[in-house]
Amino acid sequence: MTYAFISMFFAGFTSVIAKMGLTGISAELGLTIRTLFVCGFVLMFGAWAVPVQHLASVNSRNLLWLGISGLSTALSWIFYYKALKEGDVATVALIDKGSVIIAMLLAWLLLREVITLRMVAGAGLIVAGLLVLTKR
Repeated sequence: MTYAFISMFFAGFTSVIAKMGLTGISAELGLTIRTLFVCGFVLMFGAWAVPVQHLASVNSRNLLWLGISGLSTALSWIFYYKALKEGDVATVALIDKGSVIIAMLLAWLLLREVITLRMVAGAGLIVAGLLVLTKR
């Protein structure tokens, strides 16, 4: 839970800072520059945190699923940056957080994770928030 809250904190910063960085440039260029920074930071983190011997445990299944995840992330970021360039940060960020519902349903379908009444209530609140913010 601690890591999830730390992630939430930085994700909140990310949208506002990204919108500031898009001033005067296209969403595509901004995303490209940001992704280069992300790649560099993650490579440095991996070099520091991952023991070299762990590389031998990577198999084709890991590569397949992580590759698909990377493609999904890239598509998400492309459309997120296009939306961020044109829209309000709060609205775009909230709509993006609707992904929680998609993740919950996919985890239930593919991973057989349990959906609790508490999770359904939270998802309902997210949907309500989406409807309130997107209604004109």
